[in-house]
Amino acid sequence: MTRPADLRGLIGTEVGVSRWITVDQARIDAFAETTEDRQFIHIDPEAAASTPFGGTIAHGFLTLSLASAMSYDAVAPLEGVVMGVNYGFDRLRFLAPVPAGSNIRGRFKLLGVEDKGGGRWLLKHELTVEIEGSDKPALIAEWLGMQFTRP
Repeated sequence: MTRPADLRGLIGTEVGVSRWITVDQARIDAFAETTEDRQFIHIDPEAAASTPFGGTIAHGFLTLSLASAMSYDAVAPLEGVVMGVNYGFDRLRFLAPVPAGSNIRGRFKLLGVEDKGGGRWLLKHELTVEIEGSDKPALIAEWLGMQFTRP
């Protein structure tokens, strides 16, 4: 647990790294069905083999959607937290494809804290999603989250 009073002292520091999450073809296929994004580069290994990717890749939004699971692993909750909600992104870039079968994890750095009053805290984290065995991250984002604590 992190005390709200301690947040400002953590700005600019890495606050956590998640476990590795496997992005296999079954997960990619399920995401394609859920979102109706069935582009061949995601779901057709044979056709995707002839692309510069050399095989199927995860949807960028699939990779991004795993950020919540990564944050649960990596970022300590605020003391007295009741819930947290997505507030948006200030920046988001997809830098490298995530090949099917890859392991990814999230690395979090606290960039900013704003006390919105009434037990509401707006936190900004830099999220870097790393691909195991790759020097280039899958994505980098500035992610905003509103944390609700007991006032």
